[in-house]
Amino acid sequence: MGVEKMVCLVSRTGRQFQRYNKGRRQVVGCIPYRFKLTSDGKISDKVEVLVISSQKGHAMMFPKGGWELDESVEEAASRESLEEAGVLGNVEHQLGKWDFLSKSRGTYYEGLMFPMLVTEQLELWPEQHARQRIWMNVVDAREACRDWWMKEALDVLVGRLSSPMNQPKEEKTLSISIETMC
Repeated sequence: MGVEKMVCLVSRTGRQFQRYNKGRRQVVGCIPYRFKLTSDGKISDKVEVLVISSQKGHAMMFPKGGWELDESVEEAASRESLEEAGVLGNVEHQLGKWDFLSKSRGTYYEGLMFPMLVTEQLELWPEQHARQRIWMNVVDAREACRDWWMKEALDVLVGRLSSPMNQPKEEKTLSISIETMC
């Protein structure tokens, strides 16, 4: 008998447990990435990133959402990637922090972005009927991405991946079991 993986197919909702910093809602996101395979099945140095559609389908972005009181920032990043994009992986060292204006709410948010090296892409995930997901090269993803601050985060990731000297000496990674995210 194989081991079955249990995945929570319901996204967290509501804002009663959201974190705020100086009146700004804190949101956490991930740039899911992988190294493309060559035609003979070897891992290349070409990077692909996973972009998702907004819930209304009008824009492309990276998974992101509210950071809640009962989770670490890395757990929030991992949860958002699972809920919105259906991917699991290793959350790596933070790319940065950006203050941005939410057009729909007219208020400023604080956004923290992390890279996630994808280890698994799920067939079923919580928001699969609300979003499309597309693997793209970084040039196309930067063009497709709606939000300036996410484009900047992508630029930081590309710089980090292309220059080993830019990587932190101790890379913190976090692999989370699916059970802890529901």
